[in-house]
Amino acid sequence: MEITFSLQQLEEVAQKIIDSSPNKVILFHGEMGVGKTTLIKQLCKTLEVIGATSSPTFSLVNEYETKSNHIIYHFDFYRLNKESEALDMGVDDYLYSGNWCFIEWAEKIPNLIPEIHSVISISLLPDGNRLLQLN
Repeated sequence: MEITFSLQQLEEVAQKIIDSSPNKVILFHGEMGVGKTTLIKQLCKTLEVIGATSSPTFSLVNEYETKSNHIIYHFDFYRLNKESEALDMGVDDYLYSGNWCFIEWAEKIPNLIPEIHSVISISLLPDGNRLLQLN
């Protein structure tokens, strides 16, 4: 799936992503500042997360609960130096839990990503819109 969108269309884009039934482990690729975290926050809202969402840049993972008592994990591995740091935090338990796992900077843990996953790539277009590709 490929979508060109403005930030004002985030709600619609998040719904299209969920409606497309991606794998529950989703890797988010894109340059710093392109809107990965913003999209993940909207996905959490679409999935009816209770409470506020924020970037887990310093904590590496944030856990959210939905109105239907499901769990969503949001990872940001930007500050990770070695894959072993992710193993030390028990990343395998999260990734194979069957819960939604939204992962920013997954390239820092290439050998730990489950075989079955989806990838969302976001790039900034010259007109300020974003191009999203979901595989």
